Amino acid sequence: MQPYSEIEVPKAAMRREMRARRSALAPEFVQSASETVTKRLFALPRLAAATEILAYLPIRNEVDAGHAARLALSLGKRLLLPRCRPGAPGVMDLGCVACLDDLAPGSYGILEPRPDACRPAEAFSPGAILVPGLAFDPSGARLGYGGGYYDRLLSQPAAAGAFVVGLAYDFQIVPRLPREAWDKPVDAVVTERQTLLIPA
Repeated sequence: MQPYSEIEVPKAAMRREMRARRSALAPEFVQSASETVTKRLFALPRLAAATEILAYLPIRNEVDAGHAARLALSLGKRLLLPRCRPGAPGVMDLGCVACLDDLAPGSYGILEPRPDACRPAEAFSPGAILVPGLAFDPSGARLGYGGGYYDRLLSQPAAAGAFVVGLAYDFQIVPRLPREAWDKPVDAVVTERQTLLIPA
């Protein structure tokens, strides 16, 4: 499969290709890569210093941020997880959880905090936010699934000072992504092979 060139590829085509490549990953590779990403992630000073971290739980062979979530809890950090707000497409609330066993399937089959544990995103102020994506580029641009969930979340005032880190496999780093005015960039991307810090 040819890597993307400097020519911008339409988002829909890139989403299809990245989903296919990720779906083809062996479970053993996903596990190993996710563990390596977690080690690289917590080597970042701003991540290590954060007392409140917003993570996510994986779907469809995403880098498993559950490893980072468990490590954050073991280090005494406050762990937040998102929950899609029913009846409000593109909007997520956040729940503070003490144990990953205390979750239930929610929208899209993703494990989420219970509704009674969730509050609007603006009620929190995470020091670090971990985000999934289908692709990232060296400028910090992120290609999501098209629902706008994380762009809306990162637009909240409470996220303004957070250290935003994309978790990805190395093949998900591409030379350039098309970017819309509402797209929110990340501050760093961590893969199983590299840590990419985005210049301010």
